[in-house]
Amino acid sequence: MRLFLATMMIARIATAFRSSSSAGVVRHRAAFGTAPSSFSIATKSIGTHRQQRPWLNTRRLMSETTTQETPDNAPAGPKGYPFANIESKWQGYWKENNTFATPKRRTVQEDGTVVKSTKKKKYVLDMFPYPSGAGLHVGHPEGYTASDVMSRYWRMTNHDVLHPIGWDSFGLPAEQYAINTGTRPEITTGKNIANFKRQLQMLGFSYDWEKEMATTDVDYVKWTQWIFLQLYKKGLATQASKAVNWCPELGTVLANEEVINGLSERGDFPVERLPLRQWTLKITEYADRLEAGLEGLDWPSGTMTAQAQWIGKSTGTEIDFKVDGSEDEKITVFTTRADTLFGVTYVTLAPEHPLVSAVTSPDQKEEVDTYVTKTSSRSDLDRTSAKEKTGVFTGGYAIHPLTKEKVPIWVGDYVLGSYGTGAVMAVPGHDDRDFEFATKFGLDVKWVVEPAKKKDDEEVSTEEAFTALGVNVNSGEFDGMKTNKAKKAITAKLEESSAGGPKITYKLRDWVFSRQRYWGEPIPIYFPVEFPEGVDAKDVDPKDEGCDHTIVYDSPIPVDEADLPLELPEMEDFSPGDDPAGCLARAKDWRYFQKDGKWFARETNTMPQWAGSCWYYFRFLDPKNTEAAFSPELDEDWMPVDLYVGGAEHAVLHLLYARFWHQVLFDLGHTKHPEPFQKLVHQGMILGSDGEKMSKSRGNVVNPDDIVDVHGADALRLYEMFMGPLEAVKPWQTSQVSGVVRFLNKLYNVVQSAVQNDDDSVKMDAETTKILHKTMKKVTEDVESMSFNTAISAMMVLTNHLTSLKDKVPREAAEKLALMVSPFAPHIGEECWNLLGHTETLAYHPWVEYDEALCVDNTVKMGVQVNGKKRGEIEISKDADQEGAMAEAMKVTSVFNQLDGKDVKKIIYVPGRILNIVAK
Repeated sequence: MRLFLATMMIARIATAFRSSSSAGVVRHRAAFGTAPSSFSIATKSIGTHRQQRPWLNTRRLMSETTTQETPDNAPAGPKGYPFANIESKWQGYWKENNTFATPKRRTVQEDGTVVKSTKKKKYVLDMFPYPSGAGLHVGHPEGYTASDVMSRYWRMTNHDVLHPIGWDSFGLPAEQYAINTGTRPEITTGKNIANFKRQLQMLGFSYDWEKEMATTDVDYVKWTQWIFLQLYKKGLATQASKAVNWCPELGTVLANEEVINGLSERGDFPVERLPLRQWTLKITEYADRLEAGLEGLDWPSGTMTAQAQWIGKSTGTEIDFKVDGSEDEKITVFTTRADTLFGVTYVTLAPEHPLVSAVTSPDQKEEVDTYVTKTSSRSDLDRTSAKEKTGVFTGGYAIHPLTKEKVPIWVGDYVLGSYGTGAVMAVPGHDDRDFEFATKFGLDVKWVVEPAKKKDDEEVSTEEAFTALGVNVNSGEFDGMKTNKAKKAITAKLEESSAGGPKITYKLRDWVFSRQRYWGEPIPIYFPVEFPEGVDAKDVDPKDEGCDHTIVYDSPIPVDEADLPLELPEMEDFSPGDDPAGCLARAKDWRYFQKDGKWFARETNTMPQWAGSCWYYFRFLDPKNTEAAFSPELDEDWMPVDLYVGGAEHAVLHLLYARFWHQVLFDLGHTKHPEPFQKLVHQGMILGSDGEKMSKSRGNVVNPDDIVDVHGADALRLYEMFMGPLEAVKPWQTSQVSGVVRFLNKLYNVVQSAVQNDDDSVKMDAETTKILHKTMKKVTEDVESMSFNTAISAMMVLTNHLTSLKDKVPREAAEKLALMVSPFAPHIGEECWNLLGHTETLAYHPWVEYDEALCVDNTVKMGVQVNGKKRGEIEISKDADQEGAMAEAMKVTSVFNQLDGKDVKKIIYVPGRILNIVAK
């Protein structure tokens, strides 16, 4: 009962374990009986790098006097957990013994028989980090700790576990840093990886480091390029001229989300809208599959919704409006409200629509050209989010497909060339945006739908658009039809007259895959080079200045798979420049080459950073395979990923792109699994102590090195899991780490007490047995549901109880506690296990088992009412009868006083629930 009540009050427990004052630390030190002489011992143990930070030395000194062993001449007292020595000791043990090596799921016998593992498998994966120059801050280890807890738990529950780590090391930030510092990106990236690796190993994560790889590794690049070639051969990688956000200063194309008010998000540089030759991946061809594949995945509902909305499937009607005065030209629009077709009063084209020039009259040409030029620098996001709608009349007209009336054609920047057909039929009577535009420019408004239950004398408002479903009016033969019926009937009429028909569209756009930067995977494509007529290719060299030649981009040639990888050239100057062809265009010796007496030019665009992260989970299966990206046997053995942990900011792009590549590889027969990630968990962001996102500019970044220096890795891990629910956003408070430090010290001393007892000298009493089994059940269930904060809370309660037993701590209870804490705080778990006489690591020791019968309370607390008002509370046996309940109730002073001098008229008793005494 004590355990149950305590774990239900986690907030109070957390408060009890946290202290924000240095005085509290001093009192804690004194409580452990540390003598003043320990200050000199602690000072000697502080490393040189810490002496360079005097403020840190003081904090370390205070911590070490509470956690290092007490000197012989100090007063007797409890010992603190000596993390500095123990954590390095066990990290060295794990490394030396390769403790977390991935087990083989199949072995081949001498006779050729394949024997497969009978264990269940768990593939546990973190969204691998981008190794920035700043290193980790304390927000990063949260997700890594959560996945590590699960990996360690599953090993102890007899699962084969694959838990790898690697580096997402290509990308713009590394290149920009290299440009700014004059250092090659592979050098800075290598240093950053080394620092990240040091920090992750410092925290005791149970990664299989033999699986480590980086997206910039040549062997990895080879297979990323190989996958691109499979996309190309399948017709999913194509070239197209796209209006893109070109930033000359950054020398690359930016996504819509990276442009704010016409400036780049990074650096605030001007951005232009230019048509550029781009490689695109036809992700739209997988739109239906990507939406349908979400069914059955164990993902956060918000992420599932975000992907479905990003895909944006719409079922509607495609309608053709002929251009007045032209036999061939027509404007095609898509609408989900074909029932409003008779309300069209104008058509609007996107400024980049290919028909703008053709439909513009001579007297409107100057105004239209000026408008188109003005809008060309604005991003799609900018245009759609603008409060004020702008536009200009082209002077041209379109023909309504059913009424044959002329409707004016406008150009408006709220219509996007990259979305839908780049044109809309405007129905201001039934669309808010169209109504706003029509009102501003004085255009006609027609109402062709009215409420289904409209009264005969009720007037429809003309002050706003009516956007609800209803009944058609002013629509000829379709009058009186309800919306859904009118949609179908009008669509059928259009199809009959060859002016349109049913259509399914998607908000999802094809993936622009080109980047005009250096630090990315070269796209394995080259093109023929042609020279003027009469010029022999043997006599010229396109690398020479002034050599007249043409690169035939319409005839792409894939690099032979045997010639992969295509590596980046070494360049002294890899800054982007203002050439949209990218800086690789300047590497002429690399770009141009001869083959069979002909000249060719390599593609100078590189792949985006997303490319490497689209398939890394496959490479972790088989990182040293030189013959294939991964083997089919390992795909069968380990895929799909059972637990994928990472930030919610990747809900759409990374997760959608990775699913797309995966489904293509599935179609090509390279994997047996249609989806890559079965369960997805997003850890909540850890904010700075000021409640803001951690960033250098705010000065609120906390380095995990500093926390580990002062309190140890186990304390950092425990605190991050104890702060609150994993998915919640939480502010960091360094002062509160001392709470879990006290817990670790208590746990360590509990085990020390148990070690002093022989196996049979201390038996568990009934209360300890019950609390232990309740704790084992609670921790097991909470770990399974990843409710780590409440699992830690339960262990704190058990530790407090065992502490109260002083030198009578049962060895069995101490062992169970060491096993339970080990996934969260593995160093102290291993050390305690070793102190208790075990010579083998506990990493694969069976997890604790509880007796369900011992987890059930035999008693129950319930309120006692007198005349319907609660006057007290009693604790009685669950099956106590009315007489026994009344006997206990009369022992409660407040109940007795309420009944004193009164006659009991009636007793309402429901065992285990209520006792109500009616008295007068």
